[in-house]
Amino acid sequence: MLHPLRVFITNRGPDTELVVANPVELSGRGRPMVFYDTTLALKVLGICVFSAEIGRHSTENGEWEVYRFLLEENGKYKQGSKA
Repeated sequence: MLHPLRVFITNRGPDTELVVANPVELSGRGRPMVFYDTTLALKVLGICVFSAEIGRHSTENGEWEVYRFLLEENGKYKQGSKA
């Protein structure tokens, strides 16, 4: 894969945000399975998604499809713990 996914986990005050970005193909199409695979992995880990947004971001290196997930704090999973 030439351009792998980029994944970021950030703290937004009391909230945790997961950002997954993948490059858009030259044809202009995104990869819808990224959204499915991300939500499936969160479900398996027992992490609830409070909200999700999908958008596009352009840079000088190309266009990125960006998925932002606001995660619900449920105490089962803490950032930095091993699953």
